Amino acid sequence: MKPLTAQQIAEILGASVASGNPAVIASGGVSTDTRKLPQGAVFFALRGEFFDGDAFAKTAIEAGAAVVVVQHWDGEAPAGAAVIKVPDTLRSLQRLAHWWRKQLDLSVVAITGSNGKTSTKDFTTAVLSRKFRVSATRGNLNNHIGVPLTVLATTPADEVAVWEMGMNHSGEIAPLCEIARPKYGVITNIGTAHIEFLGSRDAIAEEKGMLARALPSDGLLFIPATCDYNEYLRQRTKGTIIPVGNGRGLVRAEDLHFNTDHTVFNLVIEGEGSVEVTLPVPGKHMVTNALLAAGVGWKLGVPITEIAAGLASAKLTEGRLNRYQSHGVTVIDDTYNANPESMAAAIETLADMPMQNHGRRIIVLGRMGELGVHAPAAHLRTGELAAARGLTVIAVGEGAEGIAQGANDAPFFPVFEDASAWLSREAKPGDVVLFKGSRAATVEKVMNSTFPRD
Repeated sequence: MKPLTAQQIAEILGASVASGNPAVIASGGVSTDTRKLPQGAVFFALRGEFFDGDAFAKTAIEAGAAVVVVQHWDGEAPAGAAVIKVPDTLRSLQRLAHWWRKQLDLSVVAITGSNGKTSTKDFTTAVLSRKFRVSATRGNLNNHIGVPLTVLATTPADEVAVWEMGMNHSGEIAPLCEIARPKYGVITNIGTAHIEFLGSRDAIAEEKGMLARALPSDGLLFIPATCDYNEYLRQRTKGTIIPVGNGRGLVRAEDLHFNTDHTVFNLVIEGEGSVEVTLPVPGKHMVTNALLAAGVGWKLGVPITEIAAGLASAKLTEGRLNRYQSHGVTVIDDTYNANPESMAAAIETLADMPMQNHGRRIIVLGRMGELGVHAPAAHLRTGELAAARGLTVIAVGEGAEGIAQGANDAPFFPVFEDASAWLSREAKPGDVVLFKGSRAATVEKVMNSTFPRD
């Protein structure tokens, strides 16, 4: 965001300067965290279930904030700072982001889906960066707080934005779209993540479909050709649908070859020809994510050879099938999060990997969250699929018992130390071990204890 005076910020927020100097200039961007506060920043004192940001407002000023936006304030602000009082600091943060987005002349690509959002964002950013200066979501800043912060971190020099949009309750995508104003949309898939809160896949499709509704008449929506909600989404957007897929769609992959650390395929774009792509990660689902990115690049004018180069050079965010070696064992870190669809994708990815020297495919799985009444059946099915695909299954932590049961009563360890001890004894050079579970399952503790990175 460009430098603004406290008075200008207050006017944008429909508020007034309650204390301090209205002429003070905020030039350090926007922050909600006093631990990562740039000098001269605007600090928004957000409230959460277990914290009240107003309690940190004075700390923010002491740390160098030029302006603090609060709901309550006592006392006087120093001469070099200003305090703005508002009824709701979160809504004010969103309002400022909405205003700033209107000042920016750039094309916005919004990405949502039940899983694969971050990897697709990483691929799309890599592709578009071959031609444009790109503003992209950092880390997991993809919710009602993260999207405004991402928008406010975007500069007039940026030409294209790739913004990820997450949700776990109904009514969350539409406000993000109102802030972001995307022309291009990507829906990676519609699965059962967060079904505890939304109740059904149809309800999840309706929420994800808010991105489709938000696109203008000249907008484009990129979706997998195999998605069973394609017609549903087609009826809900004024834009044009661009299907992509393995062997089908306007953008497609043909002649796939998998390895433990990469995938090779021919990228075919209708009317543009084909080119070989070496994707720096395994898995059919990752190919689909890459195709969605390729489709966006195609429609934004990136040459097909540059699309291939961007996909090949993409750096995926930590915890998405990242691979490393430990004492001859190939370790695959897919611990960022888990739902039934991403679990199935991880199982299929490991099962498709070619093995040498009689190595085993071992998968270490923790529980999946936010499934509600669907959790027992989902965990059982996950274990059944892993066993059916010939994997050696290890279930770890409370809530993962159903996985072990589904996998023909595979080993189950309530605590990660016991799972680590088992792996230390059993894993041999040549084996491939993949780790996956929800964030709350902390399966990475087993991975880091057993196979520390050098």
